[in-house]
Amino acid sequence: MVKLIGAIFIIVSTTVIGFEAARHLNERPRQLRALRSALQSLEAEIMYGYTPLHEASRRLAAQLSKPIATFFESFSKRLTDSETTVKDAWEASLKDVWKSTALKQAEFEIMKQFGETLGRHDRFSQQKHIMLTLSHLEREEAEAIEAQGKYEKMMKSLGFLSGLLLIILLF
Repeated sequence: MVKLIGAIFIIVSTTVIGFEAARHLNERPRQLRALRSALQSLEAEIMYGYTPLHEASRRLAAQLSKPIATFFESFSKRLTDSETTVKDAWEASLKDVWKSTALKQAEFEIMKQFGETLGRHDRFSQQKHIMLTLSHLEREEAEAIEAQGKYEKMMKSLGFLSGLLLIILLF
């Protein structure tokens, strides 16, 4: 009886681990879409609304879902609460929030490079930098969707099958 309960526990736990890995693969394209949408909204605020950066970031945080909303909220607070440069506030906010996202290092570098140009140029140059960042994020999203298609089902199956293998080896 104890062996049966242990076997069920092993299968359930490894299956949950497999599903969690698959969820991580599923979250990455969704978060990239949200990030692209946020940058498009930021572009509209800069180009047509003439909105200050801290106010535009605060508005974006209210519109988006976590963890992207948390990033823009942190960025807005850093701009208003402390005497810091836009680049430093952007980078510090990225570092604070990045671990809670499903995004990878490549996306971090893209966003970090964008933060270095943010607030340094006129509106039209800023628009070009946003468009460049959007194209990079679009490429990353396509890769994330491809990886999701390849590996999501495999992760789910691998979790369950590794549990079965572990049971066979132990018993």
